Amino acid sequence: MNRKMLAALTTFFLVSLLSSAATATGHGRAKADDKGPAILLVTFGTSVPSAQAAFANIETQVKKAFPDVEVRWAYTSHIIRQKLAREGKVLDSPEIALAKLMDDGYAKVAIQSLHMIPGQEFHEIHTNAMMFERMVGGFDKVIVAHPLLSANDAMENVVKTLPAAMIPRDRTPEDAVVLMGHGTHHAGDAIYSAMMYKFQSIDPNIYVGTVEGHPTFEDVKAQLVKKGIRKAYLIPFMSVAGDHALNDMAGEEADSWKQMLTQAGIECVPVLKGMAEYDALADLWIENLKIAVKHLQP
Repeated sequence: MNRKMLAALTTFFLVSLLSSAATATGHGRAKADDKGPAILLVTFGTSVPSAQAAFANIETQVKKAFPDVEVRWAYTSHIIRQKLAREGKVLDSPEIALAKLMDDGYAKVAIQSLHMIPGQEFHEIHTNAMMFERMVGGFDKVIVAHPLLSANDAMENVVKTLPAAMIPRDRTPEDAVVLMGHGTHHAGDAIYSAMMYKFQSIDPNIYVGTVEGHPTFEDVKAQLVKKGIRKAYLIPFMSVAGDHALNDMAGEEADSWKQMLTQAGIECVPVLKGMAEYDALADLWIENLKIAVKHLQP
């Protein structure tokens, strides 16, 4: 049995158990409207200490926008949760975090995905979260806010915001900017190609590549070499500068983007900060969250 099947079965069992318990007692969860809604921030997660700065920043911004609202976290990565648990840091899966919120008496929850695109992982979060609204004794309402790049307007906002926020000021127009996205085996992967098109409409030397999707690193490298680029700034196109940024993008191993571009004669300058570390970009996620919280109101 693979990990995804096991996770799905675990979620089904958890939902069935909670639903059965509510039915057996003859009533559901007591109403707790006086508590107001709760916010659950959901991310893949990271075990890189320096990358936690991104999560700390977005939590600060969320609490500033919603000062009287309960804010909790969930990591979707089982591997990351296990690794952190061995270090004494306990993080819940989205399903366990939702079960705890329900047990604590919250009636409404807004879930903010800190993913970049509405890919496979986002849709799994959405599917499982909706079970907690449909079960007997479940939440009155659950809203899953969109990830960052979910529609054309959102993509345009990132194109307008990212260059000023993330690209170092000493970069010249002749220097390339290479944004590293994660990529996914899902139709949402096409968003990365769309983003490169949009970035290049305002700056022809901004490129978008992915670790596991398209455009690939080889696609980007070929364009840089063909254009005669001599210097490139490597920037994570992710909420955090975690393992992919430190190793796949800026690592010292021969197969990192930095080393492979250096071998091609291109000087590389890594920028090791995640997108959520920048207030202007974190605000774009928070705008999605504001819409979700508004929809929780009667």
